[in-house]
Amino acid sequence: MAGFLEKRLLAKSVQRWSDLADRASSIPPSELLELEATARKLRRKLDAMTIATVDKLSPDQQSEILRPEQCDWAWRPDPWCVPTVPQSAVSVPSPHELSKNVTLFHDCAKSEITMRQLRNGRSDIPSGYATVLDVLRFDGSFLSLVVTLPTEGALGITRSHYISLRCRLTRENPIEIYARLNIQHGPNTEQMVRQMEISDDLGVAEFDLAYSNINEKRVEKIWIDLIFDNPAMNQITLWDLTLTRAPRADL
Repeated sequence: MAGFLEKRLLAKSVQRWSDLADRASSIPPSELLELEATARKLRRKLDAMTIATVDKLSPDQQSEILRPEQCDWAWRPDPWCVPTVPQSAVSVPSPHELSKNVTLFHDCAKSEITMRQLRNGRSDIPSGYATVLDVLRFDGSFLSLVVTLPTEGALGITRSHYISLRCRLTRENPIEIYARLNIQHGPNTEQMVRQMEISDDLGVAEFDLAYSNINEKRVEKIWIDLIFDNPAMNQITLWDLTLTRAPRADL
């Protein structure tokens, strides 16, 4: 009976909002403003419900990741797995959050940057979605996509590990892309910079932590800045982005 009543209430709620939308032009402005504020709150919850449903019913987007030998952690961030909200943005501000762990940063005085998420229709790439970045004029000094690793990616990490960043991407015009690994350990932050090696549409950057000075017992946070050099008048499509961690082979 509880399930039946809940379905009836949901159906009546849908019908009620449909009726309100149909007669919105005749509703007094003060009442309309109040309804609009409620509708916005409801929309956020409905979008979250949609994302959770897609995440639950879609194939496991963390399974089809190329893993090195003895890999102990692998991850594909949400923008390449599930729908983002919103799925597109123009005159993108800074910071602009694509998901909990992925944020775009720039220092443009006037943003002529557009981002959108699209369904990945390429059968040769396992990600469910792609992220498209369009840049017209660019008056800033940097444009970067910051990917913060979840807690599992930092847990138990040592100087015997190496971290690999792999991207499948296409570029309208040639552009250099750099990856900067940041590891916060106690009051200090270790940084390692690599130019992404791009061959065809595959970009790779690897970080061997043996060359770092991290305090393994105090690692708190790890993030990677994906830095686009001179991005003006370009379209960059990130078809996939994955991170893996594995212990370095002993010599």
